Amino acid sequence: MKRYVVAAVPEIPPGTHKIIEVSGREVGVFNVNGAFYALLNRCPHGGAALCKGTVVGLVRPGGVGEYELIRKGEFLRCPWHGWEFEISSGQSYCDPTKVKARKFDVAVERGDDLVKGPYVAETYNVAIENDYVVLTL
Repeated sequence: MKRYVVAAVPEIPPGTHKIIEVSGREVGVFNVNGAFYALLNRCPHGGAALCKGTVVGLVRPGGVGEYELIRKGEFLRCPWHGWEFEISSGQSYCDPTKVKARKFDVAVERGDDLVKGPYVAETYNVAIENDYVVLTL
């Protein structure tokens, strides 16, 4: 598996996402309440650019005419047909036994923990101040 640095953590604040191209694939990297998740930018139902859909929550019914919005920002609604997918797992609730969006592993790592290459150039002291988002395919 290859790892790719896709953004500095501040580039994807909580409640936002960034669509990037990695190894010929479009992938959406989402920050949901400080946790990072990545989904293939293709709806498994109809092929739409899934990550261009709306990030939503779940509506929980109450009494007659009452509802409550829960898990705000944890689901992604397909822009074509409105199917919703849980961002953390890719799971569809429209057809949960058959349809699931492809997800990828995402980690937040210090810049000095990334894989080192075989060559070393002359260096100067640099302070690492920001963490980076690293995508594993």
